Amino acid sequence: MAMRTITTAALALCAGAFALTPSGLAQEGRAAGANPLPAGPGRDIVAVACSQCHGLNAFTWLRQGDQAWRHQVYDMILRGSQIGPGEIDTVVNYLTTNFGPGVNVPSSTPVNLPAGAGKEVVEGGCGICHGLDRAVGTARSPGEWQAIVAKMVFLGAPLSADQQRAAIDYLSSNFGSPAWTAAAK
Repeated sequence: MAMRTITTAALALCAGAFALTPSGLAQEGRAAGANPLPAGPGRDIVAVACSQCHGLNAFTWLRQGDQAWRHQVYDMILRGSQIGPGEIDTVVNYLTTNFGPGVNVPSSTPVNLPAGAGKEVVEGGCGICHGLDRAVGTARSPGEWQAIVAKMVFLGAPLSADQQRAAIDYLSSNFGSPAWTAAAK
């Protein structure tokens, strides 16, 4: 009898602990019908696979293109996400459709960029994925701007090689690091 009581108590304790884990909380939310993601093919796969380890807000602020979302999905699979090989394209298409460049861009603080060659490229190329306050919030060297612009193009910013150069020049001139700006004068 004592063994049965101990076993029952241990099972109850384990069940309670599971309910408090992130995956337990995520399952509780799904059971209640709470799925905040936009409707579409792949929504349920994303909701289940992604909420096993983190909240959905961990990625819903991102605005990435097909290539970048595919990279992200493969990375999460390597970390243990339960997305099957036949579900990868569905998940990538869902994420690109609902969280791609220019789709429901999160609001931000308005920024008035200084006039100059490349301003329109920065407004159009950066502003389709995030607020300009995020783009120009920190002064950086030309090398840092070059790396950031290259990364943004990988993530889905639709910039040609000429537009990338114009953006880098504009950002370096107007939002360059103080040490670089002083050395350039």
